[in-house]
Amino acid sequence: MTIYNLGSINADLFYSLPHLPLPGETLASTTFSRGLGGKGANMSVAAARAGARCAHIGAVGPDGAWAVERLTEYGVDTRPVVTLPEATGHALILVDAAGENSIVLYPGANRALSETHIADVLAQATAADTFLTQNETNLQREAAEIAASKGMRVVYAAAPFDADAVQAVLPLLNMLVLNEVEAQQLEQATGLSPDKLPVADVVMTLGAKGCRWFHDGQAQDFAALKVTPVDTTGAGDTFTGYLLAGLDRGMPMAQAIALAQKAGALMVTRHGTADVIPDLKDVQDAFRT
Repeated sequence: MTIYNLGSINADLFYSLPHLPLPGETLASTTFSRGLGGKGANMSVAAARAGARCAHIGAVGPDGAWAVERLTEYGVDTRPVVTLPEATGHALILVDAAGENSIVLYPGANRALSETHIADVLAQATAADTFLTQNETNLQREAAEIAASKGMRVVYAAAPFDADAVQAVLPLLNMLVLNEVEAQQLEQATGLSPDKLPVADVVMTLGAKGCRWFHDGQAQDFAALKVTPVDTTGAGDTFTGYLLAGLDRGMPMAQAIALAQKAGALMVTRHGTADVIPDLKDVQDAFRT
């Protein structure tokens, strides 16, 4: 089985700062680095490192060959990635001394995909496969319609949050993954709490408080693992990739969530995004009891 991920591919530009800038404030960065990122790429890498077969549907610009090579090195099937005239997307990531971050995105090629290309890739998919997307590409609704028509499990990670984008795909979803703030924003937009949404499974991450899974109107809580965070960037993406990889391997939801929590917890102890997402052995070794 395959996870088809329609997702962004970004160059992540990291700047370490003593604190996040205030309006009008200029700060000197203590370090700088460039890495592979984008919520889509992060989730694809996480799924692949968790042992799933993940095909990434996405785009880079003429300057993005390095990013595709990096994805391939991490085990992602990059044959569905196309090169377009637009520049590769990138993210400016500011990280403070406590590990909190502030991010500015430039979408670039991520929002220049064609429906024909997506349809051609998904023509190979079956009802045994999973379709995943986030809000960093174009054609999310159109792609979800194609996936749903094939009987695929359709999953949406509601970030970066936009109420209209979520509501556009909501009727097609089998699963929605979002954090606590995004859940509050969606409830304000729809009037529906997570347990009332017309989606079979809603998984809400709660940061240091853990995770909550809603199914058939019932909620189940999962306690967080105790770690010392140094960088929260990419932790939610790692969680989502591992969650879907676990489900793809036939794990019950509770077991897949537990695995995803371990991966996310280990991720926050590392600086970086896609380049430092832990593999399955890392996760198992870190939380072996």
